[in-house]
Amino acid sequence: MTIWKEEIFGPVLAVASFKTEEEAIQLANDSKYGLAAAVFTRDKATADRIARKLRVGIVWMNCSQPTLVQLPWGGMKQSGLGRELGPWGLMNYVEVKQLLAWVDPVNKGWGWFQKSKL
Repeated sequence: MTIWKEEIFGPVLAVASFKTEEEAIQLANDSKYGLAAAVFTRDKATADRIARKLRVGIVWMNCSQPTLVQLPWGGMKQSGLGRELGPWGLMNYVEVKQLLAWVDPVNKGWGWFQKSKL
């Protein structure tokens, strides 16, 4: 069904039955998108195990929608590129450059394999 294959922004609730945990994970991952997912269960070990197998950028366990601005936000597959928020988000907007100047007045010269005195 389309609702299982596309990113549907709600308020929408899609419900499907499954017989095994593996089948539920396969149904959830069977999409070209992977922004977010929510797992509801009374068993923390089950929530952790399922969360690690879902191919999404964020998994909420026993809740839906909260996030912390210090943590990376972004999807997997065709749900966004890179990450926003926190230090990961900042790195999307910087270009790292190395600047090196030879300043040792004793050991003049240049070479790839100079020994450091640090």
